[in-house]
Amino acid sequence: MAATQSNTVAPNATEYGGDEISALVLDPGYSVVRAGFAGEDVPKSVVPSYYGILSTDAHRKHLYGENAIHNPLPNIEIENPFLDNGLVGDWDTATNLWEYAITSRLTNTKPSDPMTNGLNEKTDEMKDEMEGIETQERPLEENPLLITESPLNTGKGREKPIEIAMENWGTPAFWLARSGVLSAFSAGKPSALVIDIGASSTTVTPVHDGMMLRKGVARSPLAGNHISDQLRLLFSTSQPQPIPLTPHYLINTKTPVDAGAPAQASYRHFPPGAEPARSFRALQEERILTEFKESVVAVWSPGRLGGHHPQGGGTNLDLARTQQNARPFEMPDGYNQLFGVERYRAVESLFDVKMALSDAAHPAPPPAHTLPNLVQQSLSGVDVDIRPHLLANIVVVGGSSLIYGLNERLKQELEALYPGPRVRIFSPGSVVERKFSGWIGGSILASLGTFHQMWISKKEYDEHGPGIVEKRCK
Repeated sequence: MAATQSNTVAPNATEYGGDEISALVLDPGYSVVRAGFAGEDVPKSVVPSYYGILSTDAHRKHLYGENAIHNPLPNIEIENPFLDNGLVGDWDTATNLWEYAITSRLTNTKPSDPMTNGLNEKTDEMKDEMEGIETQERPLEENPLLITESPLNTGKGREKPIEIAMENWGTPAFWLARSGVLSAFSAGKPSALVIDIGASSTTVTPVHDGMMLRKGVARSPLAGNHISDQLRLLFSTSQPQPIPLTPHYLINTKTPVDAGAPAQASYRHFPPGAEPARSFRALQEERILTEFKESVVAVWSPGRLGGHHPQGGGTNLDLARTQQNARPFEMPDGYNQLFGVERYRAVESLFDVKMALSDAAHPAPPPAHTLPNLVQQSLSGVDVDIRPHLLANIVVVGGSSLIYGLNERLKQELEALYPGPRVRIFSPGSVVERKFSGWIGGSILASLGTFHQMWISKKEYDEHGPGIVEKRCK
């Protein structure tokens, strides 16, 4: 094991990569995959986890990257290799997607076969030279690789990444790290309660002295996608008329209109059989909702949106409807209006499920899924002596945590639950640090000189198999 390595003897350069290594850090998520070199401030490669599928009679072609998935090609479908719980569901596609994230910006791609690229005539000599090319040229032959994982990852989900890295990509050394622990490292805290609000799920991870306390990990599906679903329900039930979600690719021209007036736009029409699939439109609608969340949606404070105003004079809902709390937003087709209570209602269910909108496809969430209850569940699973220390070191990260006012409301809710201990919330002010906290923590960890002896080498993998991850990467 790595703990028995001598600190006075430098690791073998061919076994661990030596001191001067170009380690790569890969942070896969439901929304985007982040990849970059250890020691750098931000990932150089940020690729959407969504991918396109073009089906023909002969085969299904996969399209990766930002440009590919937003091009309205005929019959293009959009899928995601991740399940709703944040774990990988399609390992073959995930492997290709992650390799694209690495090779498109960081390393060289695999050389194409000269026999099939249309530039050369096929000869027997060329055939002999190309034998074994797959084992000779692999994308990570010179780069150790650190991959982040979900706090609730399964045993198979932990072993599969090292198989891919060692056997498919040829990496000389590997490490698997918990995303919650890395987020704590990025905040400079060896012990913390990490609240990660992502796209598909929210996780609360207690970290003590650099180790994840698994019994205290709690997860909820109330995250970015849930807020998007709430916005869809709000728009579809809006009065006096539903608010349409028309993506940019369907708009030819638009005319400015007054607030609340119907849109006046000319729309793009596709020939029968040439239109993109419904999943493509759903992704484009999500881009509108993401922009709405970033610019309009906010968390109500103080108190709960469904409660009474602390200074009297009616409920908070009535106050939210006033002009001073409204924000304007224009849809791609030109429809625009001031959004008052809607901007608070969409996110309120993260704290109060009574305010959640629901229908047959989206049932009301249970109270246990709210952020305050999630923290309560997490703390109940750890030793009582360390709970005050964790409450004083709460780290909030994730792209969906950037919603205006969320930290202030969370602090109020937790202080009401725990009136005795001091509650302190640390959250990076930078958007980049908040969205990429797991990757940044991995970049810090993989660049430390003392970490080099921790890598799982190819030699150790060959000896012990993928099960070595469970023993070494606690």
